[in-house]
Amino acid sequence: MKRNLIAVAVGCVLVAALALPAQAADIVDEWTNVKAPAAPTLKEVKVDPKTTALLMLDFMNQNCGKRPRCIATLPAMKKLLDAARAAKMPVVYSLIANTTAADVMKEVAPQAGEPSVLSGPDKFRNTDLEKILKDKGIQTVIVVGTAANGAVLNTASQAALMGLNVIIPVDGISGDPYAEQYTAWHMLHAPGLGAKTTLTRSDMIKF
Repeated sequence: MKRNLIAVAVGCVLVAALALPAQAADIVDEWTNVKAPAAPTLKEVKVDPKTTALLMLDFMNQNCGKRPRCIATLPAMKKLLDAARAAKMPVVYSLIANTTAADVMKEVAPQAGEPSVLSGPDKFRNTDLEKILKDKGIQTVIVVGTAANGAVLNTASQAALMGLNVIIPVDGISGDPYAEQYTAWHMLHAPGLGAKTTLTRSDMIKF
């Protein structure tokens, strides 16, 4: 009798287990099947140099100088930088640990009087970047630099969450290709960021 009861109990457990829905796949299970979203539409944008600042993030010999994709951005970024300066737009640089402004890539090196801040990926953290921008009446920032998923993503996100308009020229951000793609997608789709973000190319920015 006892054996029959045990057999019945085991049978019930097996039936119940078979009746349970299969465990849903997680993102790692689905990784190779996830399709990349459609490329975003880049927009031409006109900026007011009096209320816009160009943020040149981490264009250092120590990192950019060792990243081919960053080096490839320099000619376009020099043109953008020259145009911003010609329009008398404020330019702010960021540096990485154990560097000075003298370590910025020579193609886009700062000029006398252009401020710099030193921080980790978020250039607002423990720096006076927010004060620099507020003191100049800045409402919009153009964010370029490396790495796309480091300084660009974190600083641009914080700027948007602070209420600033954020312009990202995709030819001015660098990392590995997936990081660049993710950064562009994130800035347009993350809560609180998309409404403040415009993706463009440097030659689509008009002063």
